[in-house]
Amino acid sequence: MRLRSLLFVPGDRPERFAKAEASGADAVILDLEDSVAPEAKAAAREAVAARLASASRPVPLLVRINPLDGPDSEADLAAIRSAEPDGLVLPKAEGAASIRALRARAPALPVLPIATETPAALFRLGGYAEVADALLGLTWGAEDLPAAIGAVSRHPEGGFTPPFEMVRALALFAAHAAGVPAIDTVVPAIGDPAALDRAIAAAVRDGFTGMMAIHPTQVAAINAGFTPDAEALAEARAILAAFAAAPGAGALRVNGRMVDRPHRLAAERLLARAGDQAADR
Repeated sequence: MRLRSLLFVPGDRPERFAKAEASGADAVILDLEDSVAPEAKAAAREAVAARLASASRPVPLLVRINPLDGPDSEADLAAIRSAEPDGLVLPKAEGAASIRALRARAPALPVLPIATETPAALFRLGGYAEVADALLGLTWGAEDLPAAIGAVSRHPEGGFTPPFEMVRALALFAAHAAGVPAIDTVVPAIGDPAALDRAIAAAVRDGFTGMMAIHPTQVAAINAGFTPDAEALAEARAILAAFAAAPGAGALRVNGRMVDRPHRLAAERLLARAGDQAADR
């Protein structure tokens, strides 16, 4: 499943489902958690189950359930289990134990954990490698954790504060350690395309492979940012061609710069990702 962009849509707003699915997002997350008020959760479950049960599914449909330790998750799963979503998004996940607990209730559904929403979760990030086969990817959140500790995650002028830069980095490395897609968190400022562009550029630079979105207008920029451009593809092909022509070389000069094994591996990864995206089109 290609996961450059994952667009949230509130589960109690079924009139928005079709627009979300037509946005170009690689996946749509039908949300039963934070964007749905407690009194609307029953209606949201009904709407999400009805959408999943309909015949057409132009894009993968994931469902964000409520946290496992609360009263709503069992009702969420009961409502959607037979409708077979393409995966579940698990908030407030706390490592491999949370994934195993969810899979015990929904064995066939892959999981995208939001892996940094409690203080305890940070100390369990390394465990996701144990359950990598059950994961769609791994993402992180910048809202619940600061609320839990009485902090603010972002500077007024933009960017994360040092503690949450660390959290973001830990989530990134946890995803790569597990060998699954690393999905960056949302950009809340939907009216600030420059902020979104900066966040996308930073995510691509740092090694994330996709990003969550909270509005359809964010999707096109996210998809473009996480799709390798022609120049990057050409450079990657040149690196691999140079090593193929000199299989015993440890380092080579390509396009005026020295490259070695890490550059070759990065080139292989980029071309593999581009090939996966092309195959999905």
